[in-house]
Amino acid sequence: RLSRTPVTVACDGDEQRRELAVEVTGRTLPAPSEWRYHLDLWQHPAAVARVEGTEMWSDAHFEALRPVMKPLADAGQKVVTATLNKDPWNNQCYDAYADMIVWTKGADGAWTYDYAAFDRWVEFMEGLGVDKQINCYSMLPWNNMLHYRDAATGEWVDVKAEPGQPAFDEMWRPFLADFVRHLEEKGWLAKTCIAMDERSPEQMEIAVAFLAEHAPQLGIALADNHDSYKRYPQLHDICVSARQEVAPEDIAARRAAGQVTTYYVCCSHRYPNMFTFSDPVEATVAAWYAVANGYDGFLRWAYNSWVEDPIRDSRFRKWAAGDTYLVYPEGRSSIRFERLVEGIQDWEKIRSLKTEFSGDDAKLQTLHDLLEPFRSPVAFDGWEQTLRNARATLNTL
Repeated sequence: RLSRTPVTVACDGDEQRRELAVEVTGRTLPAPSEWRYHLDLWQHPAAVARVEGTEMWSDAHFEALRPVMKPLADAGQKVVTATLNKDPWNNQCYDAYADMIVWTKGADGAWTYDYAAFDRWVEFMEGLGVDKQINCYSMLPWNNMLHYRDAATGEWVDVKAEPGQPAFDEMWRPFLADFVRHLEEKGWLAKTCIAMDERSPEQMEIAVAFLAEHAPQLGIALADNHDSYKRYPQLHDICVSARQEVAPEDIAARRAAGQVTTYYVCCSHRYPNMFTFSDPVEATVAAWYAVANGYDGFLRWAYNSWVEDPIRDSRFRKWAAGDTYLVYPEGRSSIRFERLVEGIQDWEKIRSLKTEFSGDDAKLQTLHDLLEPFRSPVAFDGWEQTLRNARATLNTL
């Protein structure tokens, strides 16, 4: 139907009235909670505590988290980012990731684990609607360092736990047994993955074998930059670098098995990306790239890993400006985040139309032709206009 409404534009004492006409189709997108696009933007609660000046994991902290995380839930986010021990990325951000689980070793050598912050964080995100998956980082932290509290002294003790070494077994075996027990009690076991980020195939093989032996009930997730996904067909969640190629038949087989296959971009990818200097529409291209290559969705490593003064300067160390965050404090959005959501909506439209057009080869071919240019992981001449044309055709379909 055609909807008309008057619009008044006022500036410097001048006022003009125009009539705005919008054609509205009979189609309706489902609610974001029902979108199938697997969006995985990593959350950073400690950054919110620092910027807002709240005590970590306090009531005030969770109140400050709400306006930041609600837009993420409304974008269809599927994954809660959680941590298992010491900062898994060895403080690569301005703020270290705060402990969500406190490991304590008693004088008798027995281990206890305090899940209070972990539980409250997961429950908080579930309350916003992010309730499909919990990715827990990491059995393979970037420096292989873990820590625990010594019950006798009250001091923190650092441990180097290299995969395959005795300390790895001594630290992880009792924890995994207790963690599985706890997740089962909370009803979260079936949707929890032990997650690893850009670890070598050699380390991954040790971790995967260890989990198969000691905690086979847990899923495994990997952000893979070694083109090694074929080594781990059992992994629930595989996310490959944008410049990698995953065979369509592999994605189809994984999807049939209930597994997730996505791709990611980070500081090393020029296009399509979401730096503050990127063309904002590249964020929309991200979803078109996903659907053109058959992926279930998209991962980006930093939703709100804010720099020292995120409102005024988005640069950070050697990372490109804006690489570490997509939204701003106190629930402020950005053009690039809004364009990212537009792309996800396009992905959902395309998915819906593919189902509707089943059996209509001509219309399916039209969709295929729209998507073909966006299989490219590099910018091509005229990509902006190609996207405009494709989105216009999508709406006519």
